[in-house]
Amino acid sequence: MNVPAASRTGFFDRPYLLLSLTSLFWAINIVLGRYAAGDIPPLQLAFLRWLGASLIILPFAWKALPTDWPEIRKHLPLMAALSATGIGGYNALAYWGLNYTEALNALLVQSTGPLLIALWGFALWGDRLSWRQFGGIMTSLTGVLVILTRGDLAHLAALTFNPGDILTFLALVLYGLYAALLRKRPKIHQLSFLAATIIGGALLLVPFAAAEFLSGARIVMKPQSIAVLCYVALFPSLIAYMFFVRGVELIGPNRASPFFHLMPVFGSVIAILFLGEQPRLFHLLGFMLVLSGVFIATRRPAPAEPAH
Repeated sequence: MNVPAASRTGFFDRPYLLLSLTSLFWAINIVLGRYAAGDIPPLQLAFLRWLGASLIILPFAWKALPTDWPEIRKHLPLMAALSATGIGGYNALAYWGLNYTEALNALLVQSTGPLLIALWGFALWGDRLSWRQFGGIMTSLTGVLVILTRGDLAHLAALTFNPGDILTFLALVLYGLYAALLRKRPKIHQLSFLAATIIGGALLLVPFAAAEFLSGARIVMKPQSIAVLCYVALFPSLIAYMFFVRGVELIGPNRASPFFHLMPVFGSVIAILFLGEQPRLFHLLGFMLVLSGVFIATRRPAPAEPAH
């Protein structure tokens, strides 16, 4: 898990691969979060997810943390904000929302992620989407809608929204702020950064998970619950966040954000492979639109020809 060593192989210098894998791990996380909604209370799920990730990362970050501690302490308000938004707040609200909303609604709300990241970037730093980026985001969003409505956009008129959708949207608002704030993260070892924010997020979740536990909510201990907890502690937490932070570092939040739209694509593939859903023409059309939009939004403009 040593990032500098991995970087020398080129893997950590491939933002599109890193961000695609991030979306895959997060898509599975949404499916599992909905699946576990009746067995694992949401705030306890969020806390145990980051507690597990903390225990996994600490042995790898142990040597780097003392060296980077002066920089972490210098930027403590920013680090606390990153822990509160992208780690604690986002995950607590997202899992909470999955207890009250349907998968279709949750995926539609998740698709607002790129626009929310762009809005936070504009509000905080004055960033503006290029027309290429805006066009790519809208193209991929259209592909998402084609997949989720099974090729009939008229189904959108029949959608109804509930408190779970509001919680999911608020979670995305917090994550958009997290993604925008990553620009200012201290220049420290990536493992130190992840360990500090992950541990901070887990600590922030302690009182909320404890209150939920004391209210009588309990985890139903069975093999499936343990498997879900093991997965969410490793793949969508530690590995996906490492990939996402590195991807944003390489290409910036506005070019990284369209990869959010790959989550419904991966969700559809999971449904086809594991839930027996039959592939349809609308799947292919939606996939093509999403991938085209991501390509348009992330492609760098051609350099201007020198004047003669």
